[in-house]
Amino acid sequence: MTGSDIAIPDEIKALIVQEIAAFDVSGHVARGTVAAFQKALREPRRVTVNFSGGITRKCWSVTRSNGAYRVIYLPTAGYFSLCVESGFGPLDIGVHGDAIGCYASV
Repeated sequence: MTGSDIAIPDEIKALIVQEIAAFDVSGHVARGTVAAFQKALREPRRVTVNFSGGITRKCWSVTRSNGAYRVIYLPTAGYFSLCVESGFGPLDIGVHGDAIGCYASV
């Protein structure tokens, strides 16, 4: 890891804390979504993500895999992505945005 990579996990965690605090949990489904998301969270871990066209990028896994999907943070883009698990590692499927929204999209 480079010196600039060391601060990224703290930045990711701060983004997630802000997102959870701002999320409207007035409905039962929303509360359940946030609770499930929080349960799936993990310490951000560097991972190589596969993109269409054979491109790979170093990103940060922020949720545990549920066996099919996990949420990744793309530092160069500044947003989260839903990735499908594959035999070659996480594969970006084009679902991007906030972490809870990506998590809740499946």
